[in-house]
Amino acid sequence: MLGQKISEMQGKMTTQRVLPVAQGSPKLEATFEISGTLLNYPAKAMVTYWSTILPNGTLYGECPNQGVVMTQSGDTATFRAAGAGKFTNAAGAASFRGAIYYTSQSAALAALNGLAVVYEWDVDENGKALLTGWEWK
Repeated sequence: MLGQKISEMQGKMTTQRVLPVAQGSPKLEATFEISGTLLNYPAKAMVTYWSTILPNGTLYGECPNQGVVMTQSGDTATFRAAGAGKFTNAAGAASFRGAIYYTSQSAALAALNGLAVVYEWDVDENGKALLTGWEWK
């Protein structure tokens, strides 16, 4: 069951590169800078993830502990994520759904520890991204 909204952020892709082909499937890496709210705190995040195109045309992606978020007051958290996705148009726009797991030493962000956050991640053909995440109870 979904609980409260944990985050809502938007931003843009800053870099993209092709990684070595794995098991015959193309593999891409992208880095994004996004901002918005996390636990109702104004925050900015930077995330690097890879995705691969599966033989059936769908996508699988992971952020293997390559995400960091910082609130305006300096509280930080790191995160990892994984998700399934699909292209939403021929120009390369994509949509992912999955789970995020945060870790924080900050008292303000301590509620994130041990929490599974289900997310929607949508990127348009120009690299503009929208992330929305909810607590998974």
